[in-house]
Amino acid sequence: MYLTNNLEENLVKLKSILKVDESFDILERVINIKGEKFHLFFVDGFIKDVNFEYIRRDMYNIKKEDFMSITSAADLIEKAISSIETSTERDIDKIVTSILSGQTAMFGMDFDEAIIIDLRTYPTRGIGEPEQERVLRGSHDGFVETIVFNTALIRRRIRDANLIFEMYSVGNISKTDVAIGYLKGNVNKKILDKVKKYIDELDIQSLTLGDQSLVEVVQSKSWINPYPRVRFTERPDVAAAQIIEGDVIILIDNTPSVLILPSNIFSFFQSVDDYYMPVFTGNYLKLVRTVVLIVNIFLTPIFILIVENPNWLSDGYKFLLPTDVIKIPLYMQFLIMEIAVDGLKIASLNTPSALGTSLSIIGGLILGDYAVKTGWFVPQSIFYMAIVALSSFVQPSIEFSYAIKFSRIILIIFAGLLGFWGFIGGIILNLLIIATTKTFSGESYLYPLMPFNWKALKKQIFRWKKEVKKK
Repeated sequence: MYLTNNLEENLVKLKSILKVDESFDILERVINIKGEKFHLFFVDGFIKDVNFEYIRRDMYNIKKEDFMSITSAADLIEKAISSIETSTERDIDKIVTSILSGQTAMFGMDFDEAIIIDLRTYPTRGIGEPEQERVLRGSHDGFVETIVFNTALIRRRIRDANLIFEMYSVGNISKTDVAIGYLKGNVNKKILDKVKKYIDELDIQSLTLGDQSLVEVVQSKSWINPYPRVRFTERPDVAAAQIIEGDVIILIDNTPSVLILPSNIFSFFQSVDDYYMPVFTGNYLKLVRTVVLIVNIFLTPIFILIVENPNWLSDGYKFLLPTDVIKIPLYMQFLIMEIAVDGLKIASLNTPSALGTSLSIIGGLILGDYAVKTGWFVPQSIFYMAIVALSSFVQPSIEFSYAIKFSRIILIIFAGLLGFWGFIGGIILNLLIIATTKTFSGESYLYPLMPFNWKALKKQIFRWKKEVKKK
């Protein structure tokens, strides 16, 4: 459906679609310029009065003879409107989407085109450092919920004309702005084409939950697999670094998280702190993170096996065994505590900050002490579970942290029910899950370990000093 040269007919169509008389925040403003009426439609709260006033003044200040010589919407933009972001549009559906996205549409003089003026001023928070991705050194800014601000933060770091941001509208109802960012000439074209095709063919009602709505559609065929195929970041420096490496990023309006594609298991072992430190220190931090991750997975299942097979320990290490009577099987104790830890996390999120300390004291001291005294748990199980809970925070990705958690639960169940061979079977099952997982681009989740590529693998395992080329 397109506009015609009949202004009244155009206004009737637009008002009918926008429900101007029913929705209080869809406003129509009529201004009279030298005998001609202009109708402006916009959403209340998206524009500032000052910006609107500049448009009105521009049109009032044009000379009458110049005004009378205007024959089209494009001519009016050129002669009377000083706003930088302006365009013309005939398609009524696109005009409605522009208005609901916060832009202003102007109709007048029986033009068969509307003038779309971007006067948006979004409410937004400061670009403070993300809580989940804090660093010891380096920049302390982070993405916000406004997509234009986020692209600007990346542009500030990559001042190259080959940096491209392509905008899409996703969602039949929400019509959310989604931008694909990449470095032309450096990006993997196969991955870029697949991302574009995926976005073009995406049929979804809304992205009201932002990035997670998009990720759920991406992983719809493998929803039971906990390992994430998309890496999130709220740091502009991380996003810029991945773009330079040839990856594709996806920015979604109304969310501060940026999606990085493709991502494999080694992507989640990376931390920006490793690269803000000297090479030796960075490698040490990567080693610590890897060791802690291994401990996080295997500590509790191995403890179950040791308790069931005390003859494995020499006399000097017998102190590791519990002395209290085990009334509930150890694997059941750990499963209960796995759930309890998540319950406490959820409770802490919903607890007012003033009461956060009280929750920690109640959860960590009173409940733990009472559980031991009543025989629910042995002290060693609480101690080792506390180590596991704390070590999980070493991993900055929440999604990958929970994937590790589910792998650990598999090992706990198999080791508790089937003993040593069950533990081995659990390891094989977890390896099969990871080995059969594919990245967004269809490659192995374990690349460059499988298929093996030492040159690429050593870059993932170690941090190397960058080679500086002299001009």
